[in-house]
Amino acid sequence: MPVPEPDPVSILEALHSTPARRYLSAEPIPDEVIWAILDAAVRGPSGGNRQNWGWVVVTDPEIKGQVAGWYREGWDRAYGSRREQILAAPPTADGLTRQSFLAAEHLALHLAEAPVWIFPVLRRAADSGNPRLGSSIYGAVQQLILAARAYGIGATLTTLYAAHEAELRPLLGLPDDALTMGLLPLGYPVRGRWSQPRRRPVEEVTHWNRWGATRERS
Repeated sequence: MPVPEPDPVSILEALHSTPARRYLSAEPIPDEVIWAILDAAVRGPSGGNRQNWGWVVVTDPEIKGQVAGWYREGWDRAYGSRREQILAAPPTADGLTRQSFLAAEHLALHLAEAPVWIFPVLRRAADSGNPRLGSSIYGAVQQLILAARAYGIGATLTTLYAAHEAELRPLLGLPDDALTMGLLPLGYPVRGRWSQPRRRPVEEVTHWNRWGATRERS
């Protein structure tokens, strides 16, 4: 299968138009594309340039099946049990819309069909109490998502499996000090589009020098 050329989208356009993509095809992704995406990810920021990370690529159906079951448990606890309530609620600027709920539900029910999963992993994290630990890898995770978009591949960062981290670590063969920092299912989107996500206006959430001090945008 020939490896496609990446889309020459501008940086700002990509930043403004790369929402979570949760309707994903089962179409295989070429290994070379996965390598290219990961090569972009590891150029991301790393605290002290320590690069205490690893990236576990999962395509094994047995691993996917086990984790997908855990993920559905997490989905049901967090959202699924409130399905009717969420779907009946009026839309708000900063809440879960009906459309985004249904997309997230679809992912929960079809997670194992995404052809490639990537777990970003941090070493020396398993026993850490540092609440800012993710700063050492999440910049690189965002670069992975943007690189995937350049190849027309959708992704989302999710952690709904996390209640089973203790069981996941041996399943993935992780070192004793390692911790997964999320799950990124990757796939070619089958629904939706690259578009700017709805967000509260930046003026409402920006503070100058002290919290609550605003400045008029010119």
